[in-house]
Amino acid sequence: MSTPEDIKKLVLARLDVFPKDKKISVGSIGEFTREELIEHIKKDDDIGKKFVSIEMEFLRPLKSGLLA
Repeated sequence: MSTPEDIKKLVLARLDVFPKDKKISVGSIGEFTREELIEHIKKDDDIGKKFVSIEMEFLRPLKSGLLA
């Protein structure tokens, strides 16, 4: 079982390879740069938690083979 800290590390690692010049939309909250999202995740604020949640919504089906 993954701990919340392990999950945050995984999401941060995925963001680390994301292009620096692109913005990421987080639902209706807004658009953020890679660095802004990394800071929000590290602060564990609402935006960071929301982005981690969105990433996990994508990764869980990927792990189970539902997305190829």
